[in-house]
Amino acid sequence: MPQTAQNLDAAAVRTWCSLSLAALGREREAIDAINVYPVADGDTGTNLYLTVESAARALDAAFEDGDVPDAPEAVKAMAHGALIGARGNSGTILSQLLRGMASVLAGGRDGRHLAQALTSAADAARQAVAHPVEGTILSVATAASAAASHAAEGGGDLVAVARRAYEGARTALEATPGQLAVLERAGVVDAGGRGLVMVLGALVEALSGEAQSPLAALHRPVAAADDDACTEEGGPAFEVIYLLEAEDAAVARLRERLDGLGESLVVVGGDGLWNVHVHVDDAGAAVEAGVEAGRPYRIRITHFAAGDAGRVEQVQRAVVAVLPGEGLAELCREAGATTVLAKAGRPPASGELVDAILRAHAREVVLLPNDADLRPTAAAAAERARAEGVRVALIPTRAAVQGIAALAVHEADRRFDEDVVAMTAAAGATRYAELAVAERQSFTSAGVCQAGDVLGLIEGDVAVIGQELGATAVTVLDRMLSAGGELVTLIVGENAPEELAASLEAHVRRRYLAVDTAVYDAGAGGAPLLIGVE
Repeated sequence: MPQTAQNLDAAAVRTWCSLSLAALGREREAIDAINVYPVADGDTGTNLYLTVESAARALDAAFEDGDVPDAPEAVKAMAHGALIGARGNSGTILSQLLRGMASVLAGGRDGRHLAQALTSAADAARQAVAHPVEGTILSVATAASAAASHAAEGGGDLVAVARRAYEGARTALEATPGQLAVLERAGVVDAGGRGLVMVLGALVEALSGEAQSPLAALHRPVAAADDDACTEEGGPAFEVIYLLEAEDAAVARLRERLDGLGESLVVVGGDGLWNVHVHVDDAGAAVEAGVEAGRPYRIRITHFAAGDAGRVEQVQRAVVAVLPGEGLAELCREAGATTVLAKAGRPPASGELVDAILRAHAREVVLLPNDADLRPTAAAAAERARAEGVRVALIPTRAAVQGIAALAVHEADRRFDEDVVAMTAAAGATRYAELAVAERQSFTSAGVCQAGDVLGLIEGDVAVIGQELGATAVTVLDRMLSAGGELVTLIVGENAPEELAASLEAHVRRRYLAVDTAVYDAGAGGAPLLIGVE
Protein backbone atom coordinates (compact mmCIF):
# COMPACT_ATOMS: atom_id res chain seq x y z
CA MET A 1 0.00 0.00 0.00
CA PRO A 2 1.63 3.31 -1.06
CA GLN A 3 2.29 5.81 1.71
CA THR A 4 0.23 9.00 1.55
CA ALA A 5 1.34 12.51 2.50
CA GLN A 6 -0.54 14.41 5.19
CA ASN A 7 1.22 17.70 4.43
CA LEU A 8 2.36 19.19 1.14
CA ASP A 9 6.08 19.57 1.84
CA ALA A 10 8.83 20.79 -0.48
CA ALA A 11 9.82 17.26 -1.53
CA ALA A 12 6.22 16.55 -2.57
CA VAL A 13 6.13 19.81 -4.56
CA ARG A 14 9.31 18.81 -6.37
CA THR A 15 7.91 15.36 -7.11
CA TRP A 16 4.69 16.95 -8.34
CA CYS A 17 6.60 19.19 -10.72
CA SER A 18 8.70 16.30 -12.03
CA LEU A 19 5.66 14.07 -12.55
CA SER A 20 3.80 16.92 -14.29
CA LEU A 21 6.68 17.38 -16.71
CA ALA A 22 6.81 13.64 -17.43
CA ALA A 23 3.03 13.45 -17.94
CA LEU A 24 2.98 16.42 -20.30
CA GLY A 25 5.92 14.93 -22.16
CA ARG A 26 3.95 11.73 -22.72
CA GLU A 27 0.77 13.54 -23.73
CA ARG A 28 2.31 16.49 -25.60
CA GLU A 29 1.48 15.25 -29.09
CA ALA A 30 -2.04 14.16 -28.12
CA ILE A 31 -2.75 17.58 -26.61
CA ASP A 32 -1.26 19.36 -29.63
CA ALA A 33 -3.52 17.28 -31.86
CA ILE A 34 -6.75 18.57 -30.25
CA ASN A 35 -5.71 22.24 -30.07
CA VAL A 36 -8.42 24.25 -31.86
CA TYR A 37 -9.03 27.19 -29.50
CA PRO A 38 -8.28 30.09 -29.40
CA VAL A 39 -6.17 29.31 -32.51
CA ALA A 40 -5.89 25.92 -34.22
CA ASP A 41 -2.09 26.07 -34.31
CA GLY A 42 -1.43 22.65 -32.74
CA ASP A 43 1.01 23.74 -30.02
CA THR A 44 -0.84 23.75 -26.67
CA GLY A 45 0.78 20.52 -25.47
CA THR A 46 4.21 21.77 -26.47
CA ASN A 47 3.63 25.13 -24.79
CA LEU A 48 2.48 23.53 -21.54
CA TYR A 49 5.48 21.19 -21.56
CA LEU A 50 7.91 24.09 -22.08
CA THR A 51 6.20 26.10 -19.33
CA VAL A 52 6.46 23.28 -16.78
CA GLU A 53 10.01 22.53 -17.91
CA SER A 54 10.94 26.11 -16.98
CA ALA A 55 9.14 25.65 -13.65
CA ALA A 56 11.08 22.44 -12.96
CA ARG A 57 14.43 24.11 -13.64
CA ALA A 58 13.62 26.99 -11.30
CA LEU A 59 12.57 24.53 -8.60
CA ASP A 60 15.74 22.47 -9.02
CA ALA A 61 17.78 25.67 -8.67
CA ALA A 62 15.98 26.47 -5.39
CA PHE A 63 17.06 23.10 -3.98
CA GLU A 64 20.63 23.56 -5.19
CA ASP A 65 21.14 26.87 -3.40
CA GLY A 66 22.04 25.03 -0.19
CA ASP A 67 18.98 25.57 1.99
CA VAL A 68 16.05 23.26 1.31
CA PRO A 69 13.01 25.48 0.67
CA ASP A 70 9.74 25.00 2.52
CA ALA A 71 6.58 24.14 0.60
CA PRO A 72 5.40 27.74 -0.05
CA GLU A 73 8.88 28.70 -1.24
CA ALA A 74 8.98 25.62 -3.47
CA VAL A 75 5.61 26.43 -5.06
CA LYS A 76 6.70 30.06 -5.42
CA ALA A 77 9.89 28.97 -7.21
CA MET A 78 7.81 26.68 -9.42
CA ALA A 79 5.41 29.54 -10.20
CA HIS A 80 8.26 31.97 -10.92
CA GLY A 81 9.90 29.51 -13.30
CA ALA A 82 6.58 29.00 -15.07
CA LEU A 83 6.10 32.78 -15.29
CA ILE A 84 9.42 33.50 -16.97
CA GLY A 85 9.15 30.49 -19.28
CA ALA A 86 5.41 30.58 -20.04
CA ARG A 87 4.51 29.75 -23.64
CA GLY A 88 1.19 30.30 -25.34
CA ASN A 89 -2.21 31.09 -23.90
CA SER A 90 -2.55 27.96 -21.74
CA GLY A 91 1.04 28.06 -20.48
CA THR A 92 0.58 31.66 -19.38
CA ILE A 93 -2.63 30.79 -17.54
CA LEU A 94 -0.99 27.77 -15.88
CA SER A 95 1.77 30.02 -14.52
CA GLN A 96 -0.88 32.21 -12.88
CA LEU A 97 -2.62 29.17 -11.40
CA LEU A 98 0.65 28.21 -9.70
CA ARG A 99 1.16 31.77 -8.49
CA GLY A 100 -2.32 31.79 -6.97
CA MET A 101 -1.59 28.57 -5.10
CA ALA A 102 1.73 29.79 -3.68
CA SER A 103 0.24 32.72 -1.79
CA VAL A 104 -2.27 30.54 0.10
CA LEU A 105 0.02 27.63 0.93
CA ALA A 106 2.14 29.95 3.05
CA GLY A 107 -0.64 29.67 5.65
CA GLY A 108 -0.80 25.87 5.78
CA ARG A 109 -0.33 22.69 3.78
CA ASP A 110 -3.19 20.40 4.75
CA GLY A 111 -6.29 19.50 2.74
CA ARG A 112 -8.18 22.65 3.72
CA HIS A 113 -5.35 24.91 2.61
CA LEU A 114 -4.90 22.98 -0.63
CA ALA A 115 -8.58 23.57 -1.43
CA GLN A 116 -8.16 27.26 -0.65
CA ALA A 117 -5.03 27.35 -2.80
CA LEU A 118 -6.87 25.84 -5.76
CA THR A 119 -9.69 28.35 -5.34
CA SER A 120 -7.18 31.21 -5.21
CA ALA A 121 -5.49 29.80 -8.30
CA ALA A 122 -8.73 29.61 -10.29
CA ASP A 123 -9.70 33.15 -9.28
CA ALA A 124 -6.26 34.54 -10.13
CA ALA A 125 -6.32 32.89 -13.55
CA ARG A 126 -9.72 34.36 -14.39
CA GLN A 127 -8.61 37.81 -13.33
CA ALA A 128 -5.56 37.52 -15.59
CA VAL A 129 -7.66 36.87 -18.70
CA ALA A 130 -9.24 39.96 -20.26
CA HIS A 131 -12.33 38.11 -21.47
CA PRO A 132 -12.75 34.71 -19.77
CA VAL A 133 -14.41 32.05 -21.92
CA GLU A 134 -16.15 28.95 -20.60
CA GLY A 135 -15.15 25.58 -22.00
CA THR A 136 -11.46 26.32 -21.55
CA ILE A 137 -8.73 25.68 -18.98
CA LEU A 138 -10.47 28.31 -16.81
CA SER A 139 -13.61 26.16 -16.54
CA VAL A 140 -11.56 23.11 -15.65
CA ALA A 141 -9.65 25.05 -12.97
CA THR A 142 -12.89 26.39 -11.47
CA ALA A 143 -14.45 22.91 -11.35
CA ALA A 144 -11.32 21.48 -9.73
CA SER A 145 -11.38 24.16 -7.02
CA ALA A 146 -15.10 23.62 -6.35
CA ALA A 147 -14.64 19.86 -5.99
CA ALA A 148 -11.64 20.38 -3.71
CA SER A 149 -13.58 22.82 -1.51
CA HIS A 150 -16.46 20.34 -1.19
CA ALA A 151 -14.03 17.61 -0.13
CA ALA A 152 -12.35 19.89 2.42
CA GLU A 153 -15.69 20.93 3.92
CA GLY A 154 -16.45 17.25 4.40
CA GLY A 155 -13.25 16.77 6.39
CA GLY A 156 -11.18 15.27 3.59
CA ASP A 157 -7.44 15.03 4.11
CA LEU A 158 -4.78 16.29 1.73
CA VAL A 159 -4.91 13.29 -0.63
CA ALA A 160 -8.71 13.20 -0.65
CA VAL A 161 -8.87 16.90 -1.56
CA ALA A 162 -6.32 16.49 -4.33
CA ARG A 163 -8.12 13.44 -5.70
CA ARG A 164 -11.49 15.18 -5.73
CA ALA A 165 -9.94 18.18 -7.50
CA TYR A 166 -8.57 15.85 -10.16
CA GLU A 167 -11.89 14.05 -10.56
CA GLY A 168 -13.74 17.37 -10.78
CA ALA A 169 -11.32 18.56 -13.42
CA ARG A 170 -11.79 15.38 -15.49
CA THR A 171 -15.57 15.77 -15.36
CA ALA A 172 -15.32 19.42 -16.36
CA LEU A 173 -12.97 18.56 -19.21
CA GLU A 174 -15.52 16.15 -20.68
CA ALA A 175 -18.11 18.94 -20.57
CA THR A 176 -16.02 21.50 -22.49
CA PRO A 177 -17.36 20.61 -25.97
CA GLY A 178 -20.85 21.52 -24.77
CA GLN A 179 -19.60 24.91 -23.58
CA LEU A 180 -17.58 26.02 -26.61
CA ALA A 181 -18.96 25.59 -30.12
CA VAL A 182 -15.59 25.30 -31.85
CA LEU A 183 -14.73 22.30 -29.65
CA GLU A 184 -18.04 20.62 -30.38
CA ARG A 185 -17.66 21.11 -34.13
CA ALA A 186 -14.15 19.64 -34.05
CA GLY A 187 -15.16 16.78 -31.77
CA VAL A 188 -12.51 17.49 -29.13
CA VAL A 189 -12.15 18.59 -25.52
CA ASP A 190 -10.21 21.74 -24.64
CA ALA A 191 -6.47 21.18 -25.06
CA GLY A 192 -5.43 23.49 -22.22
CA GLY A 193 -7.95 21.88 -19.90
CA ARG A 194 -6.59 18.46 -20.74
CA GLY A 195 -3.10 19.68 -19.85
CA LEU A 196 -4.35 20.95 -16.48
CA VAL A 197 -5.96 17.56 -15.78
CA MET A 198 -2.54 15.96 -16.35
CA VAL A 199 -0.95 18.39 -13.86
CA LEU A 200 -3.61 17.67 -11.23
CA GLY A 201 -3.23 13.93 -11.81
CA ALA A 202 0.49 14.34 -11.16
CA LEU A 203 -0.35 16.11 -7.88
CA VAL A 204 -2.45 13.15 -6.75
CA GLU A 205 0.35 10.75 -7.66
CA ALA A 206 2.94 12.84 -5.82
CA LEU A 207 0.84 12.81 -2.63
CA SER A 208 -0.56 9.27 -2.75
CA GLY A 209 2.06 7.34 -4.71
CA GLU A 210 -0.70 6.07 -7.00
CA ALA A 211 -0.56 6.84 -10.72
CA GLN A 212 -3.89 7.96 -12.15
CA SER A 213 -5.55 6.09 -15.00
CA PRO A 214 -4.88 7.60 -18.43
CA LEU A 215 -7.52 9.77 -20.05
CA ALA A 216 -9.69 7.84 -22.48
CA ALA A 217 -9.08 8.67 -26.13
CA LEU A 218 -12.68 9.73 -26.73
CA HIS A 219 -11.99 12.63 -29.02
CA ARG A 220 -10.63 12.65 -32.52
CA PRO A 221 -7.55 14.73 -33.33
CA VAL A 222 -7.86 17.92 -35.31
CA ALA A 223 -6.37 16.23 -38.38
CA ALA A 224 -9.43 14.00 -38.52
CA ALA A 225 -11.90 16.86 -38.26
CA ASP A 226 -13.10 19.10 -41.07
CA ASP A 227 -10.88 22.10 -41.67
CA ASP A 228 -13.89 24.39 -41.51
CA ALA A 229 -14.78 23.03 -38.08
CA CYS A 230 -11.35 23.83 -36.67
CA THR A 231 -10.73 27.28 -38.08
CA GLU A 232 -11.98 30.54 -36.68
CA GLU A 233 -12.09 33.03 -39.54
CA GLY A 234 -10.65 36.50 -39.24
CA GLY A 235 -8.37 35.94 -36.24
CA PRO A 236 -5.30 38.08 -35.57
CA ALA A 237 -2.13 37.26 -37.48
CA PHE A 238 0.42 37.32 -34.65
CA GLU A 239 0.97 35.96 -31.16
CA VAL A 240 3.06 38.34 -29.05
CA ILE A 241 4.59 37.29 -25.73
CA TYR A 242 7.08 39.15 -23.56
CA LEU A 243 8.23 39.53 -19.99
CA LEU A 244 7.69 42.99 -18.58
CA GLU A 245 9.16 44.88 -15.64
CA ALA A 246 6.54 47.46 -14.71
CA GLU A 247 4.52 48.97 -11.87
CA ASP A 248 0.96 47.83 -11.19
CA ALA A 249 -0.59 51.09 -12.42
CA ALA A 250 1.29 50.90 -15.70
CA VAL A 251 0.18 47.30 -16.20
CA ALA A 252 -3.46 48.29 -15.68
CA ARG A 253 -3.11 50.86 -18.48
CA LEU A 254 -1.32 48.27 -20.63
CA ARG A 255 -4.22 45.85 -20.26
CA GLU A 256 -6.62 48.47 -21.61
CA ARG A 257 -4.31 49.33 -24.50
CA LEU A 258 -3.71 45.72 -25.56
CA ASP A 259 -7.37 44.80 -25.15
CA GLY A 260 -8.15 47.38 -27.82
CA LEU A 261 -5.43 46.04 -30.12
CA GLY A 262 -6.28 42.33 -30.17
CA GLU A 263 -7.71 39.33 -28.35
CA SER A 264 -6.75 36.35 -26.15
CA LEU A 265 -5.13 38.84 -23.79
CA VAL A 266 -3.58 37.31 -20.69
CA VAL A 267 -1.38 39.30 -18.29
CA VAL A 268 0.01 37.33 -15.34
CA GLY A 269 2.52 37.96 -12.60
CA GLY A 270 3.00 40.69 -10.00
CA ASP A 271 5.58 42.27 -7.73
CA GLY A 272 7.04 44.16 -10.67
CA LEU A 273 7.45 41.20 -13.09
CA TRP A 274 4.76 40.24 -15.59
CA ASN A 275 4.23 37.92 -18.52
CA VAL A 276 2.16 39.42 -21.33
CA HIS A 277 0.39 37.33 -23.99
CA VAL A 278 -1.87 38.69 -26.74
CA HIS A 279 -2.99 37.89 -30.31
CA VAL A 280 -2.83 40.96 -32.58
CA ASP A 281 -2.54 42.03 -36.19
CA ASP A 282 -0.07 44.81 -35.33
CA ALA A 283 2.77 43.12 -33.41
CA GLY A 284 4.81 46.32 -33.35
CA ALA A 285 2.05 48.22 -31.58
CA ALA A 286 1.78 45.47 -28.93
CA VAL A 287 5.51 45.70 -28.21
CA GLU A 288 5.42 49.53 -28.20
CA ALA A 289 2.65 49.38 -25.60
CA GLY A 290 4.96 47.30 -23.43
CA VAL A 291 7.76 49.86 -23.86
CA GLU A 292 5.41 52.61 -22.69
CA ALA A 293 4.47 50.54 -19.62
CA GLY A 294 7.98 49.49 -18.56
CA ARG A 295 10.83 47.31 -19.83
CA PRO A 296 9.74 44.42 -22.08
CA TYR A 297 12.26 41.67 -22.81
CA ARG A 298 12.38 38.07 -24.07
CA ILE A 299 10.01 39.24 -26.78
CA ARG A 300 8.61 36.41 -28.95
CA ILE A 301 6.46 37.11 -32.00
CA THR A 302 4.91 34.19 -33.87
CA HIS A 303 3.02 34.49 -37.17
CA PHE A 304 0.12 32.05 -37.10
CA ALA A 305 0.58 31.41 -40.83
CA ALA A 306 4.35 31.57 -40.78
CA GLY A 307 6.10 30.17 -43.83
CA ASP A 308 9.66 30.15 -45.03
CA ALA A 309 9.75 33.67 -46.45
CA GLY A 310 12.50 35.89 -45.21
CA ARG A 311 14.49 33.16 -43.48
CA VAL A 312 18.24 33.01 -43.91
CA GLU A 313 19.21 29.40 -44.55
CA GLN A 314 22.75 28.45 -45.43
CA VAL A 315 22.51 24.69 -45.95
CA GLN A 316 19.88 22.17 -46.97
CA ARG A 317 20.35 19.67 -44.14
CA ALA A 318 22.13 19.31 -40.81
CA VAL A 319 22.35 16.87 -37.91
CA VAL A 320 22.03 18.01 -34.29
CA ALA A 321 23.31 15.51 -31.71
CA VAL A 322 23.34 15.50 -27.90
CA LEU A 323 26.55 13.97 -26.54
CA PRO A 324 27.64 13.05 -22.98
CA GLY A 325 31.32 14.03 -23.31
CA GLU A 326 33.47 16.64 -25.01
CA GLY A 327 35.50 13.99 -26.82
CA LEU A 328 32.40 12.56 -28.45
CA ALA A 329 31.11 16.04 -29.21
CA GLU A 330 34.34 16.86 -31.03
CA LEU A 331 34.15 13.59 -32.96
CA CYS A 332 30.62 14.40 -34.15
CA ARG A 333 31.51 18.00 -34.96
CA GLU A 334 34.29 16.69 -37.20
CA ALA A 335 31.64 14.58 -38.94
CA GLY A 336 29.64 17.75 -39.59
CA ALA A 337 27.08 17.65 -36.76
CA THR A 338 25.99 20.52 -34.56
CA THR A 339 26.43 19.29 -30.99
CA VAL A 340 24.89 19.91 -27.58
CA LEU A 341 26.84 18.78 -24.52
CA ALA A 342 24.86 16.83 -21.89
CA LYS A 343 26.55 17.32 -18.53
CA ALA A 344 26.17 14.69 -15.80
CA GLY A 345 22.91 15.29 -13.95
CA ARG A 346 22.08 18.30 -16.12
CA PRO A 347 20.43 17.24 -19.37
CA PRO A 348 19.89 20.07 -21.85
CA ALA A 349 16.59 21.91 -21.79
CA SER A 350 14.38 22.12 -24.85
CA GLY A 351 15.44 25.74 -25.34
CA GLU A 352 19.06 24.66 -25.74
CA LEU A 353 18.04 22.12 -28.35
CA VAL A 354 15.96 24.70 -30.23
CA ASP A 355 18.95 27.07 -30.22
CA ALA A 356 21.17 24.32 -31.62
CA ILE A 357 18.65 23.49 -34.35
CA LEU A 358 18.41 27.14 -35.39
CA ARG A 359 22.19 27.57 -35.08
CA ALA A 360 22.62 24.86 -37.71
CA HIS A 361 21.05 27.24 -40.29
CA ALA A 362 19.46 24.40 -42.24
CA ARG A 363 16.13 23.88 -43.94
CA GLU A 364 16.09 20.28 -42.69
CA VAL A 365 17.48 18.95 -39.40
CA VAL A 366 17.86 15.43 -38.04
CA LEU A 367 17.82 15.50 -34.23
CA LEU A 368 19.60 12.76 -32.25
CA PRO A 369 18.85 12.99 -28.49
CA ASN A 370 20.98 9.89 -27.67
CA ASP A 371 19.13 9.38 -24.37
CA ALA A 372 15.75 7.73 -23.80
CA ASP A 373 14.91 10.16 -20.97
CA LEU A 374 15.59 13.12 -23.26
CA ARG A 375 13.02 12.13 -25.86
CA PRO A 376 10.09 14.31 -24.55
CA THR A 377 12.41 17.32 -24.32
CA ALA A 378 13.71 16.69 -27.82
CA ALA A 379 10.17 16.26 -29.17
CA ALA A 380 9.14 19.60 -27.68
CA ALA A 381 12.21 21.28 -29.16
CA ALA A 382 11.48 19.78 -32.56
CA GLU A 383 7.94 21.13 -32.42
CA ARG A 384 9.15 24.63 -31.57
CA ALA A 385 11.72 24.54 -34.37
CA ARG A 386 9.05 23.44 -36.84
CA ALA A 387 7.09 26.53 -35.84
CA GLU A 388 10.15 28.53 -36.92
CA GLY A 389 9.95 26.95 -40.37
CA VAL A 390 12.58 24.22 -39.97
CA ARG A 391 11.75 20.70 -41.09
CA VAL A 392 12.86 18.48 -38.17
CA ALA A 393 13.00 14.70 -37.93
CA LEU A 394 13.53 13.27 -34.46
CA ILE A 395 15.26 9.87 -34.45
CA PRO A 396 14.72 8.41 -30.93
CA THR A 397 18.30 7.30 -30.32
CA ARG A 398 18.68 6.02 -26.76
CA ALA A 399 22.47 6.07 -26.43
CA ALA A 400 25.46 7.83 -27.93
CA VAL A 401 26.56 4.69 -29.79
CA GLN A 402 23.25 4.68 -31.63
CA GLY A 403 23.74 8.33 -32.53
CA ILE A 404 27.23 7.62 -33.88
CA ALA A 405 25.86 4.73 -35.95
CA ALA A 406 23.16 7.00 -37.38
CA LEU A 407 25.63 9.78 -38.13
CA ALA A 408 27.93 7.32 -39.90
CA VAL A 409 25.32 6.62 -42.60
CA HIS A 410 24.08 10.21 -42.93
CA GLU A 411 24.18 11.50 -46.51
CA ALA A 412 23.04 15.08 -47.03
CA ASP A 413 22.70 14.63 -50.79
CA ARG A 414 19.91 12.06 -50.73
CA ARG A 415 16.23 12.81 -50.13
CA PHE A 416 15.40 13.81 -46.56
CA ASP A 417 13.01 10.92 -45.95
CA GLU A 418 15.49 8.40 -47.32
CA ASP A 419 18.26 9.81 -45.14
CA VAL A 420 16.07 9.66 -42.03
CA VAL A 421 15.05 6.05 -42.77
CA ALA A 422 18.68 4.98 -43.26
CA MET A 423 19.83 6.74 -40.07
CA THR A 424 16.92 5.29 -38.08
CA ALA A 425 17.71 1.79 -39.35
CA ALA A 426 21.38 2.14 -38.41
CA ALA A 427 20.49 3.34 -34.92
CA GLY A 428 17.92 0.58 -34.45
CA ALA A 429 20.42 -2.08 -35.51
CA THR A 430 22.85 -0.98 -32.78
CA ARG A 431 22.44 -2.64 -29.39
CA TYR A 432 23.92 -0.62 -26.58
CA ALA A 433 25.32 -1.09 -23.11
CA GLU A 434 26.80 1.11 -20.40
CA LEU A 435 29.04 0.48 -17.43
CA ALA A 436 28.44 2.56 -14.33
CA VAL A 437 29.44 2.49 -10.67
CA ALA A 438 26.66 2.10 -8.09
CA GLU A 439 26.37 5.04 -5.70
CA ARG A 440 24.36 3.17 -3.04
CA GLN A 441 22.78 -0.16 -2.22
CA SER A 442 19.86 -0.85 -4.53
CA PHE A 443 17.63 -3.60 -5.88
CA THR A 444 18.16 -4.20 -9.60
CA SER A 445 16.94 -6.64 -12.24
CA ALA A 446 20.22 -8.55 -11.73
CA GLY A 447 19.97 -8.65 -7.93
CA VAL A 448 21.06 -6.43 -5.05
CA CYS A 449 24.04 -4.16 -5.68
CA GLN A 450 26.19 -2.39 -3.10
CA ALA A 451 27.78 1.04 -3.28
CA GLY A 452 30.92 0.79 -5.41
CA ASP A 453 29.75 -2.22 -7.45
CA VAL A 454 30.21 -2.05 -11.21
CA LEU A 455 26.88 -2.27 -13.04
CA GLY A 456 26.61 -3.50 -16.60
CA LEU A 457 23.43 -2.13 -18.18
CA ILE A 458 22.26 -3.63 -21.48
CA GLU A 459 19.53 -1.71 -23.31
CA GLY A 460 18.94 0.30 -20.13
CA ASP A 461 18.48 -2.64 -17.72
CA VAL A 462 21.06 -3.88 -15.21
CA ALA A 463 22.23 -7.25 -16.55
CA VAL A 464 25.54 -7.76 -14.72
CA ILE A 465 26.82 -6.78 -11.26
CA GLY A 466 30.59 -7.01 -10.88
CA GLN A 467 33.47 -5.89 -8.74
CA GLU A 468 35.94 -4.78 -11.40
CA LEU A 469 35.37 -2.65 -14.49
CA GLY A 470 37.35 -4.74 -16.97
CA ALA A 471 35.92 -8.12 -15.98
CA THR A 472 32.37 -6.73 -15.95
CA ALA A 473 32.89 -5.20 -19.39
CA VAL A 474 34.03 -8.56 -20.78
CA THR A 475 30.93 -10.26 -19.39
CA VAL A 476 28.68 -7.60 -20.91
CA LEU A 477 30.48 -7.82 -24.28
CA ASP A 478 30.15 -11.61 -24.38
CA ARG A 479 26.43 -11.43 -23.63
CA MET A 480 25.87 -8.89 -26.38
CA LEU A 481 27.96 -10.77 -28.98
CA SER A 482 26.26 -14.05 -28.20
CA ALA A 483 23.41 -12.74 -30.35
CA GLY A 484 25.80 -11.90 -33.18
CA GLY A 485 27.44 -8.71 -34.39
CA GLU A 486 29.87 -7.31 -36.94
CA LEU A 487 31.19 -4.18 -35.26
CA VAL A 488 31.86 -3.34 -31.61
CA THR A 489 32.07 0.35 -30.68
CA LEU A 490 33.80 1.21 -27.41
CA ILE A 491 33.42 4.74 -26.02
CA VAL A 492 35.83 5.11 -23.14
CA GLY A 493 35.31 7.71 -20.41
CA GLU A 494 38.00 9.95 -18.97
CA ASN A 495 38.18 8.08 -15.65
CA ALA A 496 38.35 4.56 -17.12
CA PRO A 497 41.59 2.58 -16.62
CA GLU A 498 44.14 3.28 -19.38
CA GLU A 499 44.41 -0.39 -20.38
CA LEU A 500 40.64 -0.97 -20.58
CA ALA A 501 40.15 -0.31 -24.31
CA ALA A 502 43.23 -2.31 -25.36
CA SER A 503 42.26 -5.32 -23.25
CA LEU A 504 38.70 -5.32 -24.63
CA GLU A 505 39.97 -5.01 -28.20
CA ALA A 506 42.30 -7.98 -27.60
CA HIS A 507 39.43 -10.01 -26.14
CA VAL A 508 37.28 -9.38 -29.21
CA ARG A 509 40.13 -10.28 -31.58
CA ARG A 510 40.81 -13.55 -29.76
CA ARG A 511 37.25 -14.74 -29.37
CA TYR A 512 35.32 -13.16 -32.27
CA LEU A 513 37.49 -13.29 -35.39
CA ALA A 514 34.92 -11.75 -37.75
CA VAL A 515 34.08 -8.78 -35.49
CA ASP A 516 35.76 -5.39 -35.91
CA THR A 517 36.32 -2.92 -33.07
CA ALA A 518 36.24 0.89 -33.07
CA VAL A 519 37.39 2.89 -30.02
CA TYR A 520 36.53 6.52 -29.22
CA ASP A 521 37.45 8.81 -26.34
CA ALA A 522 34.37 10.23 -24.61
CA GLY A 523 36.28 12.90 -22.73
CA ALA A 524 35.10 14.37 -19.44
CA GLY A 525 31.55 13.95 -18.23
CA GLY A 526 30.60 10.56 -19.69
CA ALA A 527 30.15 7.07 -18.26
CA PRO A 528 33.30 4.95 -17.75
CA LEU A 529 32.38 2.85 -20.79
CA LEU A 530 29.71 2.75 -23.48
CA ILE A 531 29.43 -0.27 -25.77
CA GLY A 532 27.67 -0.59 -29.08
CA VAL A 533 27.22 -3.74 -31.15
CA GLU A 534 26.05 -3.50 -34.75
